[in-house]
Amino acid sequence: MTYSWKDSIYQQREDLAQLIREPLAQLAETCTTAWGDREQLNAALTQGFASIPHCTALYCVTTDGVQICDNIGANGLAQEHFGRDRSQRPYMKEAVPAWGFLLSDAYISLLGHRPSLTALQVVRADSDMLGYLGADFDLRGLPVTSALYEEPGYWRQIKGDAAIRGMVFQQTRIDSLMDGNLDQALSILEELLTQRGVFQCQIHFSSSQATIWTVDDPFRYRILDHETLSDPDICLVYPSSPYPQDATIPQHTIEQILATMQSLRLADPTIYLRAASINIFNGMISLTFSCDGSHYMPYDEFLLKNTSFWF
Repeated sequence: MTYSWKDSIYQQREDLAQLIREPLAQLAETCTTAWGDREQLNAALTQGFASIPHCTALYCVTTDGVQICDNIGANGLAQEHFGRDRSQRPYMKEAVPAWGFLLSDAYISLLGHRPSLTALQVVRADSDMLGYLGADFDLRGLPVTSALYEEPGYWRQIKGDAAIRGMVFQQTRIDSLMDGNLDQALSILEELLTQRGVFQCQIHFSSSQATIWTVDDPFRYRILDHETLSDPDICLVYPSSPYPQDATIPQHTIEQILATMQSLRLADPTIYLRAASINIFNGMISLTFSCDGSHYMPYDEFLLKNTSFWF
């Protein structure tokens, strides 16, 4: 199953909610008789702290968001939070569902400046709502239970700087150093992509450079400047490597992809390709034009478009 980033977030939140909803509700019941008494609330939350998995702090607030006990955490009491007005914090501005439990959206914490989220459980005495039991969670301390999402494989267009788009028809492409040697530069990149273990390549036509990543050293990039891209000897530095069998982009299409990029670079003096990238594993091509608009699309869809489509 393919997960989007929203699917992954939803699943992660569902798993956490299932884990903490019941123990938080049980702890809220023990707070009912202690409500309004700072010391008794501190004692109840201290005793129940271990029952809330992955929690960093517990506290109680009124319906107006004013804290009526100390913060209870793994290191004990933090008295400076007593009387704190939390009414303007993001989690206090969300609507608590009718069943009385809310797992907030993630936010940046005030003290640690780290991604966090808060669970709120309504505290009731009979039919009267007294306030909320709050439980804070640091995202660094939460287990990841959902599958890592995959980048979508469909065509996406993203607009860039509006100032650049507004001036696009007042500019004209000026040949870069790479433009004057484009056939050779792209031939070198084809060799690196198909025969020398390079799996991702970002080509910056306007600044005459390329950034590459290799399967043997994928965590470090290497920059090939104009001088490098003018010298086929650079291919001697990278050992021969079989084209990966699990690559999405077929080896024989790399030449055509680069040739199409060359056409998009040179076909029009006003709307022209500034930068492009290839990743052979996810099968995507990215294009950034002089109007600062970016496109991300599958390689096969890219090859179906000729220059008349773009201009």
